[in-house]
Amino acid sequence: MSSSKGVNDRSISLFPEPYRPDATPYKVKDFHASVRNLASSNKTGSIGLQMSKCIVVGDVAVGKTCLVNRFCNEVFDKDYKATIGVDFEVERFEILNTPFNLQIWDTAGQERFKCIAAAYYRGAHVVIIVFDLTDKFTLEHAEVWHAEAVKEMKEAAFLFLVGTKKDICEEREFKEMEEKAVKLAKKLDAEFWAVSSLTNENVEHFFCRVASMAFNDVMKKSQEDETDGKATKKVIAADSSLISLKPETGAKDDEKKSCCSS
Repeated sequence: MSSSKGVNDRSISLFPEPYRPDATPYKVKDFHASVRNLASSNKTGSIGLQMSKCIVVGDVAVGKTCLVNRFCNEVFDKDYKATIGVDFEVERFEILNTPFNLQIWDTAGQERFKCIAAAYYRGAHVVIIVFDLTDKFTLEHAEVWHAEAVKEMKEAAFLFLVGTKKDICEEREFKEMEEKAVKLAKKLDAEFWAVSSLTNENVEHFFCRVASMAFNDVMKKSQEDETDGKATKKVIAADSSLISLKPETGAKDDEKKSCCSS
């Protein structure tokens, strides 16, 4: 496993748009008002540095590692080397002037490593299913990867269906694959993207959208948890004020008088 040092910190102030508005189940168009208010008030430090886990899955040789390396390390290695087990990078963002880390897990596509990858679904905030735009079988097999994710994950996650190698697709072939991919994305409730790791087309925009959606969700939940915690403390304080374990002075004196008089 490895950790990216971060070639550049990504700064985001505007919520990134989807690749195709008709190919996403996520209708959020801006950061939540409470998240913006929290960031602008400089109170994010009270919540602490937030991190989201993102897992990248898909068949062997579809370009998962090239996609991750293009974004995290700004390189493209045409000499393909299969990932052994699981690798990860940590990419830092500055979203609304707030530090945020995206932990990107790159998994092996070989069948023998599936049992290893399955364990890494747990706790993932984002699942990216990658397929090869030049290989229709990898798109068809995306449903299998989706089923694996659903089986292993206990909580809901943002789901993306990403087609790679857009640069080597002929226009007619690409349009046909794109329509099939959009149809499948709608079936899986996933957001569809088409990218090229070689030319860097849509790669930066895609990961910035992933990070922004994760950040928006994490910060909103953190604030809600903090608010709920304060509300609970207030309720406990209010309830405890109604219960007095000490008898009133007057009552205690009356008891003493009563005992003496008898």
